[in-house]
Amino acid sequence: MARLLGVEIPNNKKLEFGLRYVYGIGPHRAKIITEESGIDPDTRVRDLSEEQLNQLANLISSRMGEEAENPWLVEGDLRRQITSNMKRLQAIKSYRGLRHQRGLPVRGQRTGTNARTRKGSRKTIGVLRKAAS
Repeated sequence: MARLLGVEIPNNKKLEFGLRYVYGIGPHRAKIITEESGIDPDTRVRDLSEEQLNQLANLISSRMGEEAENPWLVEGDLRRQITSNMKRLQAIKSYRGLRHQRGLPVRGQRTGTNARTRKGSRKTIGVLRKAAS
């Protein structure tokens, strides 16, 4: 497996889809990276040379740099920023922060029904009876 920015990318994926394994790189950024690098997006990751992998890493890190116009945040930096934003919201006791704290949907979704992804599996309420002997 190829390693790019500390992430292992599966060998059998095409380059454009393999880049998406890096947290913070989606379809649009993957397309930009492949166009700027000049590498064919349909190339499999296993067929990339070490030089091409270094070129991709340098291209991404140049976009991450502080001298870039709109620096990209990927992997650890992005995760850290998202976590700090959530902690800030919780510290100022905003509505969104409280929803994050309680593990409920944040963006106005209903909770009477659904919301199982955030709330977890259903908890049984009432008396659990022993099996009749």
